[in-house]
Amino acid sequence: MQVDLIIQAKWLIPIVPSGQVLEDQAIIIKDKIIHDLCSIHDSESHFQAKQVVKLSDHAIIPGLVNAHGHSPMVLFRGMADDIPLKEWLEENIWPLEERLVDRAFVNEGASLAIAEMITSGTTCFADMYFFPDEVAKAALNARMRVQLASPVLDFPTCWAQDADEYILKATQLHDRYRDNEFVTTAFGPHAPYTVSDEPLCKVATLAEELDVPIHIHVHETLEEVEEAVKTEGRRPLQRLKDLGLISPRLNCIHVTQLLAEEIKILSHHGANVTHCPESNMKLASGFCPVSALMEQSVNVGLGTDGGASNNDLDMFSEIRSAALLAKATSGNATNIPAHQALEMATINGAKALGLDNIIGSLEIGKRADITAISLDSLNSIPINNPISTLVYAVNASQVSHVWCAGQSLLTEGKLVTLDETKIRRSALDWRQKIAES
Repeated sequence: MQVDLIIQAKWLIPIVPSGQVLEDQAIIIKDKIIHDLCSIHDSESHFQAKQVVKLSDHAIIPGLVNAHGHSPMVLFRGMADDIPLKEWLEENIWPLEERLVDRAFVNEGASLAIAEMITSGTTCFADMYFFPDEVAKAALNARMRVQLASPVLDFPTCWAQDADEYILKATQLHDRYRDNEFVTTAFGPHAPYTVSDEPLCKVATLAEELDVPIHIHVHETLEEVEEAVKTEGRRPLQRLKDLGLISPRLNCIHVTQLLAEEIKILSHHGANVTHCPESNMKLASGFCPVSALMEQSVNVGLGTDGGASNNDLDMFSEIRSAALLAKATSGNATNIPAHQALEMATINGAKALGLDNIIGSLEIGKRADITAISLDSLNSIPINNPISTLVYAVNASQVSHVWCAGQSLLTEGKLVTLDETKIRRSALDWRQKIAES
């Protein structure tokens, strides 16, 4: 049978079924789809391909899913470090954005972020930022998957003047990309403290009508929760519940402050959580109770957050941090074993974005979004357990190949769809502009 691509590898980790590792396997790709998974021997006897890629020292996994970020903010990397969230946001980031953010900033910042994500194994990311259409252009140029969580706020910014305009632009964005292979959309109300009741209700209604997710920062810090109780007499998640937002569409970002009854509410309504461990640690925001959430069957994905608060977009680092933090905060070394941490960055993230029917695992019929990691480095040998090696030992620099919908984005560590020299030059130009602002 004639196919487009055969990838042969030492180890194949499909994610579904959970914890499975297959040796000396091949992935057969035809028309952007995973057509078959079989032994290397069968791939050579049953198929003919336009291209065969042989990776004898590699593990193959689904492309990583970065379920939350603000990609253009990578241009602010290192600009406001070592301060708490409120000061970081209100006294540093928002003033910088007011002075600098325009379409060029967003497009070129997103391009830098996308290049970084591809080289570290990510094939799909969720993004909440101004001028989301420019993020879409950057992603399409790279041939990478993105979910645009179009921002909604009560106050004016460079993107819109009021909540109605933000919501209108979000619906227009949905109409524009509704049939796009690589771009999906969501509503991105920033946080309960920046969006009032009426637009939140409107978002809940429209999300149901358009069948799209809702991304929102919620319970990010203790201060946020205490201020809500002081001013409104209820915690933010209770308010979201009262307004009808908590459902399988909801992707709750950060959630470092949760009561047991709030975990039960999220579980009962089928809501999702995206854990951003390194950003939370850097801003001293707190710790998401991942183990407790998973014990209540809450789907938990992983995100890097923005490059200004992390300060990298390396999902392998997030995977390791998530696994280690779960053990340290619970005092239980069995919490979030390696295979579960890897699932958070693949199938769980895909589910949080409503895309688990097409990506997040290596299954026949799904899109061929694939990452290959060389395990032949000194830091990762010997390979006694490939999944543990990926979670606890691998560096992002060991990512060698990346495909999205069967198209190569990274080959032998080199970007295929993007001009790295141009991206580097742009980043240096923005450094100068930021310094002069």
